[in-house]
Amino acid sequence: MRVIETPPASVQKQSGTIYNRIFWMAYVANVSLVTANALSFRFAELVAFLGGTDQMAGSLVSTGVIGAFTARLLLGQFIDRYGTRRLWIAASGLFICGCGMFLAVRDLSWSIYVARMAFAVGLAGMFTCSMVHIQNQVPTHRRTEIIGSLGSSGFIGIILGTQLGDWIFRVFAYGQPQFLVLFGTAAALGLIYVVIVGILTHREVHRRPHATPAVHRLIVRYWPGNVVCVAVMTGVVFTVTTVFLTRFATHRGLDGIGTFFTVFAVSAFWFRVYGRRWSRAVGRHRLILIGMAGQCVGLCALPLVTSQWHFVFPAAASGFGHALLFPSIVSMGAGAFPQQYRGTGTTVFLGFTEVGSIVSAPLLGGVIDRLGFSRMFLISAAAVFLVGVIYAISESQKHDDDIKLNDGRRAQRSTPDRQSV
Repeated sequence: MRVIETPPASVQKQSGTIYNRIFWMAYVANVSLVTANALSFRFAELVAFLGGTDQMAGSLVSTGVIGAFTARLLLGQFIDRYGTRRLWIAASGLFICGCGMFLAVRDLSWSIYVARMAFAVGLAGMFTCSMVHIQNQVPTHRRTEIIGSLGSSGFIGIILGTQLGDWIFRVFAYGQPQFLVLFGTAAALGLIYVVIVGILTHREVHRRPHATPAVHRLIVRYWPGNVVCVAVMTGVVFTVTTVFLTRFATHRGLDGIGTFFTVFAVSAFWFRVYGRRWSRAVGRHRLILIGMAGQCVGLCALPLVTSQWHFVFPAAASGFGHALLFPSIVSMGAGAFPQQYRGTGTTVFLGFTEVGSIVSAPLLGGVIDRLGFSRMFLISAAAVFLVGVIYAISESQKHDDDIKLNDGRRAQRSTPDRQSV
């Protein structure tokens, strides 16, 4: 007989608010985490300060993501076996250690690779545990909504982190003082995060499944489909903006990346909140295609940026695309796995976004070194467009559980009660 984790009471209830104390504590924690992560968008500047090229920065990022992806192959099963709390706190500690190691880096030796890997593995574990935890608090048909609503906190964190990073680079002396403050602040925010996680999960009771199959068997059995390709491209776009945009701004003599990410976050926040129920109206397949179109437009507009305010249009388009795309692909990808293996499903699917970063980071860095930033942006946009066309042909006509569940509830409301007739 298989023993599985009993869903929390909030999942068993099909009515009532999902925006309770648990949600808002997770929301504040996520703001703290994303603010810390947004400070690391200046990582390529650290590599340049230490004498590295853009391709080397991409290779360093790729190395960290390889570590994160490898950890995901075990992380999902560990969550299923031991519960979210233990893994969440452990990942937070690793993230803080990674930030602390950046403070001691003085050259491009093995230490910076270890630091980047610890940072990336910890970050991956924190985001995964957060997503697994929040999905388990709501009914199935509201998973996409809760992922999107929690994700809106990330946009607040992006604004805070990128603006704070720009301020640090303006106020503190060039070089080591800037990076000490930058990554020291990230480590402090990580400490705040782990305290909130400890409070949030202190009453967690986990009962592991009797059977915990190997991750490759679960992937084969519950393969999510071509939405995996979309996840890979999401990782590519994420690499473009979070790794190389700071170098682009420096190359063009601009003040920083705060303007881009502020507009990006405001746009994404608004569309994420305003459109949080769109998945039940038009379906996740269409939202994915619309989101990819927004990302293509944003990438194609970036080569036209020659002054700070020019960031507004590409940032708004990119924010719109991300707002629709990310909760839809995570809901579809992780939702392909049953709840007792949701930890594995979420980590594996998020791992495909990291595959996009692993492959693209050194390649895009090499394109920049040889062909320049503009061609890098256009090549990335072409790749997103191509995958969007493939996805539209292969997946867009398939049934969507969000629409099906929504149609079922509408039918129930429109059917008269036999006893009242």
